[in-house]
Amino acid sequence: MKLSQFRFHLPPDLIANHPSKHRDDVNMMILDRKKQSIQHKHFKDILNYFGDGDVFIINNTKVFPARLYGEKEKTGAKIEVFLLRELNRESRLWDVLVDPARKIRIGNKLYFGDDDSLVAEVIDNTTSRGRTIRFLFDGPYDEFKKTIQKLGETPLPKIHNRPVTHEDNERYQTIFAKHEGAVAAPTAGLHFTREVMKRLELKGVSFAEITLHVGLGNFRTIDVEDLTKHKMDSEEVIIEPETAEIVNKAKMDKKKIVAVGTTTMKAIESSVTVGGMLKPFKGWTNKFIFPPYEFSIANCMITNFHLPQTPMMMLTSAFAGFDFTMKSYEEAVEKKYKFFTYGDPMLIL
Repeated sequence: MKLSQFRFHLPPDLIANHPSKHRDDVNMMILDRKKQSIQHKHFKDILNYFGDGDVFIINNTKVFPARLYGEKEKTGAKIEVFLLRELNRESRLWDVLVDPARKIRIGNKLYFGDDDSLVAEVIDNTTSRGRTIRFLFDGPYDEFKKTIQKLGETPLPKIHNRPVTHEDNERYQTIFAKHEGAVAAPTAGLHFTREVMKRLELKGVSFAEITLHVGLGNFRTIDVEDLTKHKMDSEEVIIEPETAEIVNKAKMDKKKIVAVGTTTMKAIESSVTVGGMLKPFKGWTNKFIFPPYEFSIANCMITNFHLPQTPMMMLTSAFAGFDFTMKSYEEAVEKKYKFFTYGDPMLIL
């Protein structure tokens, strides 16, 4: 398929710039693939669609405060450093993005905090905006991470174009976040509350956890018309044996298996046996899913409404069907559903 096929008009005011008052107090569109029908519900209505033996697969990654603001040595120029991934724990090496990149060269020292409590040295160029830096921190690793937590900011996508608030620190994180490593939230999971999860469990629904540390590659502009030529950035994935066991039992029992979010779907589709079952996995994936694609594990999915021409929208259309997805997005705009990070979800059955 072509990039231009995923273009649609999204009025800017439909991008949710703030979280809803309550996590589960959002509209939800229901897509039934067999009936090709669209219904308009609320997220709490999810309880009506699932029962004993069904499984929700959730991404338990935890967002860390990846955005740092500091100054360049000597000139005092203000710079932003976005932490992408830790390369070496002992030597405090990190892959980062810097802005403005033209001012940051190999050998420069960068200072963070009012008291310059954190210092980094640029040791390599990786891309036009990418750098490898070494934090010059002599204390224990736990103290280093505490310093990052103190000085870093929740990495809310820049499209929101507003200061990060205390509310974002809580709401740009799922309630089941455990393993730190994501620089963006798995947004479909943001709608779940303990009450909703408990009520699903009382109906016999199980929750199986995977970890995919969400990277910025999901937001990188696709600049090729032929989608087969686009390369996704790699993201770390962990699927424990217990999760594979829960999911495979549900599959053999012909139950509903729900991938909560495109990150979860990408993770499970990256580790499938020849027989079409989920297998344990620890490694990296750069899987790029777009139509046509045959899914192996999940038969349902929850996902937010995504921006035009993004990998998340393409994966959604591969699962729901391209024409059906475009029709649902057209209706979402008409009905004024909210899009993106803090937007409304759709349930695809």
